Amino acid sequence: MTDRQRYTIEPEGVHPPTGKYSHAVRVRGGELLVIAGQVPIDVNGHIVGVGDIASQTPIVFENITKVLESAGGSFADVVELTYYIVGRGNVVTFIEARTAIFERLFPDGAHPPATLVVVDGLANEAFLVEISALAVLP
Repeated sequence: MTDRQRYTIEPEGVHPPTGKYSHAVRVRGGELLVIAGQVPIDVNGHIVGVGDIASQTPIVFENITKVLESAGGSFADVVELTYYIVGRGNVVTFIEARTAIFERLFPDGAHPPATLVVVDGLANEAFLVEISALAVLP
């Protein structure tokens, strides 16, 4: 049994979230897990979906899932996500792919706070998306 508690916060006087995120999450108890930016590389070291952010997004979330599970956690423990998207033209396609994934990961709609940053490029020119995460584990 754990005494960890996680609450999403939607404060009065601030606009409603414009997407699948919460303005804040308050967590009591637990351990912080910092997850490095995950990129579209599969377990065999191959880049997935070159030139297609819709194909790259699921593998990035799959990699985050595996990191969480290896530490005894799940997406229910995620308290912040940061998205790095190459080029403004990829944002809508990324959001559509992420939204489909979020229906499964956050069925209760309690999305973690998130920041989306549009960048010129990532560590490898074939990467169109990178996502880092913070989680609080029980």
